Amino acid sequence: MTAKATSVPAGVIDSDLPDIAALEPTRTLKRRWPTILGGVLSVAMVVMLGRELLDSGLAGLSRATPTSPWFYVAFLALYMTAPTGDFIIFRRLWRIPAAGFVALHKKRIANDVVLGYSGEAYFYAWARARARLVAAPFGAVKDVSLLSAIAGNAATILLCALALPVGYQLMPATVLHAIVGSAIITLGISLALLLFSKRVFSLPRRDLWFIFLVHCARIAVSSMLLALAWHFAMPDVPLWMWLFLSAARLLVSRLPLVPNKDLLFASFAILLIGQDQALSEMIAFVSALTLGVHVILMAAFAAVAGWKGLKLWRA
Repeated sequence: MTAKATSVPAGVIDSDLPDIAALEPTRTLKRRWPTILGGVLSVAMVVMLGRELLDSGLAGLSRATPTSPWFYVAFLALYMTAPTGDFIIFRRLWRIPAAGFVALHKKRIANDVVLGYSGEAYFYAWARARARLVAAPFGAVKDVSLLSAIAGNAATILLCALALPVGYQLMPATVLHAIVGSAIITLGISLALLLFSKRVFSLPRRDLWFIFLVHCARIAVSSMLLALAWHFAMPDVPLWMWLFLSAARLLVSRLPLVPNKDLLFASFAILLIGQDQALSEMIAFVSALTLGVHVILMAAFAAVAGWKGLKLWRA
């Protein structure tokens, strides 16, 4: 059997044919953009963590620290709540391996210190770089993020309904109007997402309900653990009051029309329990400790990645 030779059309010379080597970098760049994006966001996380920690975090860490070991137990459990909830969700959706837990921690850190939803961009890039894990991750990442917002909005509306009849007399008229307006906007956004859910969401309804319930549980557990951490830091204040303040913090943080959210929460907390200096130092310490854990985790992730890279280079 004779091999059939491939012929070149008349008038076409070798120089007119595409150079395969020249096309390779373009294909490589398109294939590696998720890895490049993930690396850029990782560097941004490190830079922003250093800036935040040196700007205000060290001042908080230098103050008196809680002496109860239960404070640190509650704090670590609180810190793990968000990535654990996400891991439960994506374990069901994609069967992600344990290595996905590291990516979810980086997702949380990016959202905290870089820019809102930059963590989702990082996690999407991480999933895209692992095509064998999931072919089209954008729809799932989008749905999980939207349902997190809807769960937070639902908690905000519920807390407004419970708190306004009791605490409206403690609020200035401008703040009260801002809270009511924010609650209306929050309700409107959530209703719009639900009304157009068939066009907005990509996942099956059964998965959407599972994700929503996990987010609701995460919000409830986080609020309780935060109240416990505060209580162990300042045990002279009753736990039920810290639970009330934890709910108030969640409410204030999610209202779009309320300016100076941290100042409003601090003013409300001081009005409720007093001890303004001790309360301010405790809140500053919790914020600084969160930044400190972010830094430790990013350093550990970088060390592990460097060790793996060194082993591959030696091999």
